[in-house]
Amino acid sequence: MKLSTNYLMIWVTAPDWRTARRLAAAALDARLAACVSLVPGLESHYWWQGRREKAKEILLAFKTRRSRAQDLERLVLSLHPYDTPEFLALPLHGGSQKYLQWIETEMKAS
Repeated sequence: MKLSTNYLMIWVTAPDWRTARRLAAAALDARLAACVSLVPGLESHYWWQGRREKAKEILLAFKTRRSRAQDLERLVLSLHPYDTPEFLALPLHGGSQKYLQWIETEMKAS
């Protein structure tokens, strides 16, 4: 396993497939992520404006470089229908050398 602090996994939730696919496509087209995994079947329970709420959502997991996280956040916030979309950056402390190199290569391609 290669140790690195150059990569992040960004978690974003979306209310439906259309939104999730639009966010994924926009990030990939802009080369702000090498891969976006869409995970259906998420049920979120949360506080919103003083009330307990729940919603069915789709989780997006963006694999990206740390240096592109701010650009990815701006893109997500500009396209997302929520007032306060989830945007959580989780540092990847390592991974397979081949996979991390693939992220690097795909994000540099034009």
